Order: sequence, then structure tokens, then C-alpha cells
Amino acid sequence: MGRVSRPHGLDGTLSIRSYAESESSFVRAGRVVLVTDAGERGEYPVAAARPHKRGVLLDLDGLGSVEEAERYRGAGVHVRREDLESDEDDGYYWFELVGLEVYLDDGRHIGTLARILPTGGNDVYVVESGKQEILIPAIRDVIEEIDLDRKRITVSEMEGLLDLNEV
Repeated sequence: MGRVSRPHGLDGTLSIRSYAESESSFVRAGRVVLVTDAGERGEYPVAAARPHKRGVLLDLDGLGSVEEAERYRGAGVHVRREDLESDEDDGYYWFELVGLEVYLDDGRHIGTLARILPTGGNDVYVVESGKQEILIPAIRDVIEEIDLDRKRITVSEMEGLLDLNEV
């Protein structure tokens, strides 16, 4: 559901780059599993989550100091599937989509889904292609297929959606 950027303050709070729709997703899950690149794992109940700049500040029961929090710098933030609630039968969690490769319906590779921006009407997928960011509306007319097994999203090339000369 995210990645630990760094400790925040002295009390063990973590600054998270979140892949979740909102900070309330962490609270609803109730607990998180932190996994470092070295394979160290820690499971903690969520005490509080609040938005901060472009991410989330996460307070976890059991992390009480900056030293304890520092162990998890760069760690992945995961939740167990059974702790997730789904509002839609055919929907996807943001964390399932971030990192998928994005292709046009003719097979051309566009880039990698880096993050999702919530807007009033529909979400917007931010696809990174080199140093360029491509914004794709997450609507049925554009998103043809999401294939989690193949780790790819296929989109329609609608007029004006992409300027492929810059990709």
C-alpha cells in the first residue's frame, strides 16, 4: 500500500509514500506489515493515519522512537488481503495497479503506472515514460483491460489522449 520514506519526528511516526486511495485505507485495514529490502518484517496495529504533503503520516502501536522507525526507512508497507474491505466487486485497489506496465491497444508500450490521482469525477493514472509523465483518465472509454496476472493495463488511443511523438 506504500513505501516508507523516512521517520517523521521523534516518536516513531513514519512518513509514507502511499499507493492507497486515502489515509483512511490504513485505518480501515487496522494493521500493516512493514518489509525491508533485507527481508526484515514487522507487523503493527495502526494507531492513526493522516495526510501530510504528498503522502501519509502513519502512527503504529509498537513503534515509539525515531530509532525504531529508522529500521523501516525504505520498507514496503503491506496489508493482509483479509484486512481489506471492498466497496465494489469489480474494482481494484490502487496498490494492485501501481507498478503495472501500460500499453496501447496496438501493443505499443507507454510506460509504468507510477501513481493515481483522485479527482471529483474519475481517477487519473500517472504513467511514467522516462522523464515524462502521461496523464490517463481512468474511465471505461480509455481503459480497455487491467490484467493483474500479466501486470499490464491496456488503453485505447483516443484522439488527443497521447502525443506519441513525445513518448
